[in-house]
Amino acid sequence: MPQKQKLERLDKVIAAQTDLSRRDVQRLAGRGQISVNGASIKKADLKIDPDTDVVMVSGRALALKRHVYIMLNKPRGVVCATSDAALPTVLDLVPDSLMRRGLFPAGRLDKDTEGFVLITDDGAFAHRILAPKSHVPKTYTVRLDAPVTPQMIEAFAFGVQLGGAVCMPAELCALDTPDTARVVIRQGMYHQIKRMFAACGAHVLALRRDRIGGLSLDAALGPGECRELSAAEVAQIALAGA
Repeated sequence: MPQKQKLERLDKVIAAQTDLSRRDVQRLAGRGQISVNGASIKKADLKIDPDTDVVMVSGRALALKRHVYIMLNKPRGVVCATSDAALPTVLDLVPDSLMRRGLFPAGRLDKDTEGFVLITDDGAFAHRILAPKSHVPKTYTVRLDAPVTPQMIEAFAFGVQLGGAVCMPAELCALDTPDTARVVIRQGMYHQIKRMFAACGAHVLALRRDRIGGLSLDAALGPGECRELSAAEVAQIALAGA
């Protein structure tokens, strides 16, 4: 049986997804300028379902959603953080039409790594796909300063030792040229791919994440571009780790 979605306070939902504060919402409700499913409401603490209830403010329908999931093609030089004093962040690339309070990158890419970053405000979903026990695969394309060797492939398959820890088995296969490869990992240790290749005597020159779970980066997205994911696409991410 599907789990029943938890209802949320009207003022909290509107404040999270618009430029209105909770106090603004309370004031507008008191003036009769907010309706839910066609009925005028006076109390801003009314519990609603953001995914199904129709909310109007001053005659304008709000496109409310419980959560948002955004695919970003991260360029080099941008950091996976919500804020940074010196460098641009992935949130700086989210357009106003998708921006809302509480957005964060679900997982991190290094500053000089490109590709698929998932941005969301759904903490439970992010935890589920990032938890070590979930084993959601992440697929990368890498360019090295040396050819991929059978010894590297074998080391990745058995688990490369990094310090006092042994990585989970990973998939490594050479691509069109000897120094480019595809890597699939199922955990997220610090600088993991770069360190794994370094342990095998190779240096990573370029790295791009192409896929999270069962969902590939949209080829139509240029560097720095993003778009919202559909429910079916979000499910593709999670199901790959089931």
